[in-house]
Amino acid sequence: MSKIQQSLIPIKLEQSQERLTSLAGLVVVEELARAKGLWRRVDELFPEPGSGRGYRASAYVRPLVWMLHAGGRRLEDVRELRAEQGVLAQLGLPELPSADALGDWLRRMGKSRGVAALQAVNRELIGSYLQAEPVEVTLDVDATILCAEKREAEWTYQKVKGYQPLLGYVNGVCVHHEFRAGNEGAGDGAVEFLKQCEKKLPAGKKVYLRSDSALYQAAVVNHCFERGHRFTITADQDSAVKAAIRQMAESDWKPYRTREGMETDREIAETVHCMNQTKQAFRLIVVRWVNPQPSLFEANAYCYHAVSSNRDEAEGASEVLWRHNQRGESENWHKELKLEFGMEQMPCGQLEANAVFFAIGVLAYNLSLVLKAELLPAEYRRASVATLRWKLYRLAGKLVRHAGAWVLQVKTGSEKLALLLAVRQRCYEWSVP
Repeated sequence: MSKIQQSLIPIKLEQSQERLTSLAGLVVVEELARAKGLWRRVDELFPEPGSGRGYRASAYVRPLVWMLHAGGRRLEDVRELRAEQGVLAQLGLPELPSADALGDWLRRMGKSRGVAALQAVNRELIGSYLQAEPVEVTLDVDATILCAEKREAEWTYQKVKGYQPLLGYVNGVCVHHEFRAGNEGAGDGAVEFLKQCEKKLPAGKKVYLRSDSALYQAAVVNHCFERGHRFTITADQDSAVKAAIRQMAESDWKPYRTREGMETDREIAETVHCMNQTKQAFRLIVVRWVNPQPSLFEANAYCYHAVSSNRDEAEGASEVLWRHNQRGESENWHKELKLEFGMEQMPCGQLEANAVFFAIGVLAYNLSLVLKAELLPAEYRRASVATLRWKLYRLAGKLVRHAGAWVLQVKTGSEKLALLLAVRQRCYEWSVP
């Protein structure tokens, strides 16, 4: 026997015709989507197919949601589901369009009301999630860049071609989004974007807005005062802000400590400020630190970071700044949406078609948050979708016929099987009128 033969595993490989799947755990995603009426609402809100032989909208949205949860990143990855179609047909995916058909559908819906329909479905999906939030919800508004070597893609401020969607998050869930060209500013149409976010919130909720300097606009500040929203927005260091900082007395500056009480090399102070077109004044909280590289021609002794806010003065300047700095969590939500749900690359050459695909990605992302919040145990609450794939989705399963009924036999421990059964029972209870 040769050394090559000795190194091979002594097992023959053959293709199996049995109804097998490596994604048995994805049944929880399908059960949740059905219990929430997701696919029914998709078919109701999207236009009817052009002919009797055409697919309904859910036949396109559902496999894309499954694919994104399973780890697919491109339209062509839907083909990987075909190998398991014998099982998936019984789990809710009887039809799988080709990648070309999916691309054509995205382009058609981009020219139609596809994004608006998906926004409406998304609003209904996250309703219970948002209802469980405190009376004052924290709305984090932030833009992110998607690199794309597409002919119609525009140059972004980071000197790469792509798109720059704007998203509004509440505790991780995306309540509203706008898919934008790369050269469109994050602050464009800011007030209208905020109004759309507000419409997605349950009645009676108050808003605390956090944002970077893209929303440092008089119109945004006025809107927050008129609606009774509290806000912390990173301030542009324009001439007016610089003048306000220069007018601060040296005695106003106090040592800045972290939330944990640790000393830093920074100092903090605050003053009252307003813009030319704002109707009310607001707090301007400033942090300074020694400039490590002063310019030869503009020798500034300090570097500054300023935050505007209308939070109650009972909250100290440091406490307001701690609260504002937590907006960095939005980068983790961007990362989960882009890297884990495959939204860092867009499949089509048209902005409108990619906007529909991105909206489906947001729907899949929010579906995972609702799953963790309302169905899974507490230890899953902060788990990424990569963890869900490893621990829950990628379970070996076999579909068999027993006593006139289909049975999905899952290769897993009794504890995880009990979890799957509990999820199914909860979804069944939601579905029963």
